[in-house]
Amino acid sequence: MKVILQRVKKASVEIRGEVHCRINQGVCLLVGVEKGDSLDEAYRIANKIVDLRIFPDKQGKMNLSLLDNGGEVLAVSQFTLAGSTAKGRRPSFDKAEEPQRAEVILNSFVQKMKDRGLEVEKGVFGALMDVCLINDGPVTFILSS
Repeated sequence: MKVILQRVKKASVEIRGEVHCRINQGVCLLVGVEKGDSLDEAYRIANKIVDLRIFPDKQGKMNLSLLDNGGEVLAVSQFTLAGSTAKGRRPSFDKAEEPQRAEVILNSFVQKMKDRGLEVEKGVFGALMDVCLINDGPVTFILSS
């Protein structure tokens, strides 16, 4: 599993010109599920995201988590994170998990963060989406299993 985490001032997903979901301050997650990823790995990364201290405290140091500052989460499935550009000019997606299993893992990942008390929105699995965000910082991290 690969997750690109961006700290945001706000973010949204549009589908066919209509706003599907939006969040205020928090994180936007681009989530790629790879073959062999387990629910345990998804839960571990979800817990890491919930507890990661990436928001500034009163002294401006990254010392607060999503739970500490009441941040929201926007999770967007992004199978292209499992792509490889090692050979040729066309990416290979051999490492991407089959859609049905990937969706189960993504939904479990999102549910774990909700169970921890976060407000979580998500895009539509498999849809063509326009992801709009204002990156805060910018602060971006890559998490992987």
